[in-house]
Amino acid sequence: MNIKIIGVGKLKEKYLKQGIAEYAKRLDTFCKLELVEVADEKAPEKLSAAEMATVKEKEGARILAKIKEREYVYALAIEGKQRASEEFAAELDHLATYGHSAITFVIGGSLGLAPAVMKRSDDQLSFGKLTLPHQLMRLVLIEQVYRGFMINNGNAYHK
Repeated sequence: MNIKIIGVGKLKEKYLKQGIAEYAKRLDTFCKLELVEVADEKAPEKLSAAEMATVKEKEGARILAKIKEREYVYALAIEGKQRASEEFAAELDHLATYGHSAITFVIGGSLGLAPAVMKRSDDQLSFGKLTLPHQLMRLVLIEQVYRGFMINNGNAYHK
């Protein structure tokens, strides 16, 4: 299985890089992992609605350029469906079993995802109503992907 995680912005914090690297190493046993960073759009602190839309559109175009036609795409969004870890693991297993060997997860920038990215997604995934920094979300997501593989393989990691 091929797993791709696309994130907006450069990961700067050392502790996040270390955590992600640890889970990426662990995932080597289960899948081919690709971590993709796309540039975030520079914008002032206060934006009008039109300026926000423009920023999301530009970031969205960069994201869409990294997605291939046959990839199954999860957009991470607060309004997405929340799943228990076991349910998420079962979905990953189901996708792999039924012809979706390339799964892509998309994490937007601080303003969220462009409508075009949401439209391209096959499903939306939410980790709850809490707002998390999009940088931290990369670590949370990769851990949950690893947990999903561990659940599907009957390992004791998930308790």
